Amino acid sequence: MNARIFRGDTRLDAVPADDRGLAYGDGLFETMRVHRGDVPWWNDHWSRLKLGAERLGFALPDEVRVRDEAASLFADRGDGVLKLLLTRGAGERGYAPPENPVPTWIVSRHDVPAMTNRGLRLHACETRVASQSALAGIKHCNRLEQVLARVEAERAGADEGLMLDSAGNAVGATAANLFVLIDGRWVTPAIVECGIAGVCRAKLLPALDATERALPLAEFEAADAVFLCNAVRGILPVARLGACEWPPHPAVAAARVELSRLHPSFAVEPA
Repeated sequence: MNARIFRGDTRLDAVPADDRGLAYGDGLFETMRVHRGDVPWWNDHWSRLKLGAERLGFALPDEVRVRDEAASLFADRGDGVLKLLLTRGAGERGYAPPENPVPTWIVSRHDVPAMTNRGLRLHACETRVASQSALAGIKHCNRLEQVLARVEAERAGADEGLMLDSAGNAVGATAANLFVLIDGRWVTPAIVECGIAGVCRAKLLPALDATERALPLAEFEAADAVFLCNAVRGILPVARLGACEWPPHPAVAAARVELSRLHPSFAVEPA
């Protein structure tokens, strides 16, 4: 992994042991698709990072410096994935944060994950997503629910895990948002008490004229088509959840065409 670590403007050799991100998950991250050395959705990712920092109550590093360091990782103008990890910084033992922390931030370069042309197999996870409106929407570093759910999915031989809230409503996959086609309209779970407001999801909402609302599991299972989406892999059609099956659907193909107009990494030919 090609990574660079900073505390404020100072480059470090390693993450210090007193970092609050390491101790408590007191931080945020963004994972971005890079196309020919550029991050087409940079502003959207930075805006969500800014919202997260405001929620958690600490400052962002200088955006120009962060972007310059990120660009230097892709100086070859290659494709890939950029991860930006931001923590509150150093602190004493205990939950109370320091008054004026200096954030730690890390930029790292990764390969694009392998893609598949077949529809995904989902597993309905027993691990639920807890309600916490103060954290809903942002991509904070406490991802233990997703870790446990992903273990469940892998043990079940599935490609991804479907996660529900405490009321039994579909929230998303472990690493993706979801859209379902109901009566000819795309629906995606509302992000109010839990879940991540994905950047790709935000782009697709107006493009697909989608509705945001609670999505009970029974409605999910009765949908005409289902896909997952995130900013790294784009749109991923879903083929199965338990006994429910979804064959390839023209509305999913049309959604992928819409996404291809929004990000060059997801270019497809019109159906």
